[in-house]
Amino acid sequence: MNLAKSSKMSQLVYTLGFNYGKMLLHPSYRYVLFILGLPVNLVVLLIWQSRRKRDEWAVVQQAVERDMLSTSYRDTLRTDVEQQLRRKHRFFRQQVSEAEFKRQTEEWLEESVQKELKERTFSKLQEQGKQRLTMADTFQSLIDKPWFLAISVIPGCLMYAMMFLYGNPYLKYIFERILMTVFVILGVATLVFTILYLSPFNPAANILGETATQEQIAAFNHVYGLDQPYLVQLWNNIKGIALFDLGKSFSGNEDVTATIARKFPITLTLAVISLLLALVIALPIGIISAIKPNSLFDYTFMFIALIGLSIPNFWQGLIFILNFSIKLQWLPATFNPQNWLSIIMPTIVLGTGLTAAVARMTRSSTLEVIHEDYVMTARAKGLSERQVLLKHAVRNALIPIVTVVGLQFGGMLGGAAVTEKVFNISGLGSYIVDKQFIPDIPSIMGGVVYTAITISIINVVVDLLYAFVDPRVRSKMKQY
Repeated sequence: MNLAKSSKMSQLVYTLGFNYGKMLLHPSYRYVLFILGLPVNLVVLLIWQSRRKRDEWAVVQQAVERDMLSTSYRDTLRTDVEQQLRRKHRFFRQQVSEAEFKRQTEEWLEESVQKELKERTFSKLQEQGKQRLTMADTFQSLIDKPWFLAISVIPGCLMYAMMFLYGNPYLKYIFERILMTVFVILGVATLVFTILYLSPFNPAANILGETATQEQIAAFNHVYGLDQPYLVQLWNNIKGIALFDLGKSFSGNEDVTATIARKFPITLTLAVISLLLALVIALPIGIISAIKPNSLFDYTFMFIALIGLSIPNFWQGLIFILNFSIKLQWLPATFNPQNWLSIIMPTIVLGTGLTAAVARMTRSSTLEVIHEDYVMTARAKGLSERQVLLKHAVRNALIPIVTVVGLQFGGMLGGAAVTEKVFNISGLGSYIVDKQFIPDIPSIMGGVVYTAITISIINVVVDLLYAFVDPRVRSKMKQY
């Protein structure tokens, strides 16, 4: 029992030390590590500097430096540097004074001497089977002591959490993508707000109407802060995004965050059903078309898929309403949350383009891998055609399919504005479209931020799915 605990503790200490050394080599993580564990790192830094003065590096460096001075290395190098500088000036036809030439010579000479000194010292230490003491070595030696680990847990808790996160390639990847998403959101928010600020539209005049007086317009601008300078308005919007407080909409005085939260489930339901419908239909069609290329089945379904890609959503929606709602009266023309039949036509219209895109990508991707050597080897081993297709061909063809599905699904979650407008669905897409003509800045900013977050999350999920379906991607993520 005690032996198992000791083994686990040793493994923990080694992992912490290893991750600490790796993070010090990464420029960005180095500063994050130092800031999060500032008290602990200051102690490690002081001890490291104290030990470094007495380590073998300083002794070997002094010996190498004496050797370089005794062999007139510096004088020989000075002559070479002067010759190279003169050739350089002649080649570029540069005229420099004697004082400037001497200054350049001394700078170049000192840089070359220090570089050579470092290389010779490093080689000498390697010959002796030693290496220079690093800050990571100092931390490892300290953390091996149980008392240091115990007293550093509280002041260095954030640092240790970051080190564990860094040690897990998947968590590290997700953390970095989330961090990138924050910068993407800030960039998108700044760009969109700037465009809205510079646009010729006047929200006050559009909302109050043509009969509004200048006093009423000024009062409206004062209430919503539109009379403040650009930087102040931009800061207020970014601060609101950070605090999840997007303010009130200009039109209707609704809370933007609550409105988006209320409309999101409608768009999510529509997108998820359309995605499932597309996958159920497209994947089998694409695989069968790849198995039987240039057959009647292949030509027929790829032609239908091409038509599906070419049909505009608004036209398809109107045709559906004309036939199934007005003429046949089978389905309701507008969306009603209380009637499940009303979601059939919107999901088919929204899923048509996705079904066509996934079917064509499945066919081309499966065709690309179906004649690879490993598929032929699987057949030669005597595996059934079903096992060859599902375990070897289709699985290796999933990467581009997952990419297409992720991009299309992210776009649908961002707001299927055209489909929502045609079927009178009160979702996010129609909400953003309605607000942009005012322009209702808080509402548009909320919609844009939502779209940026949604697409970023979908991209992270897609990248993780790459690792799930392809062991080569998993291997690269672990190395990363």
